[in-house]
Amino acid sequence: MNGTGLVLTIAAILFAAFLLGWFAHWALHRFARVEQGDMTETDRMAQARHEAEAARDQAIARMQGLEAEMNSRLAQAEAELATTMEALGHARAEAEDLRARIGRKNGDSG
Repeated sequence: MNGTGLVLTIAAILFAAFLLGWFAHWALHRFARVEQGDMTETDRMAQARHEAEAARDQAIARMQGLEAEMNSRLAQAEAELATTMEALGHARAEAEDLRARIGRKNGDSG
């Protein structure tokens, strides 16, 4: 094979490779093309997901706020209960003391 034949053979092979690559590119884009309706649906789903995540974040924040408020109310109620129980204990002791005094006074006069 002489130099001209070799150059023509290499040129033909390169041209065939170019055509094969171009055809593969065209076929890939032809079959993998995303239609506008699919893109619209994807955008709608992405927006719905974003809104759902925002609503979830708001619900979590609200729940945490309510939980903190309930914990505060519980602590306040427990403190009030402890104070009431202490006052009740003092009232019982005072009542017993008064009963004892009345019993002694009634015993002295009777």
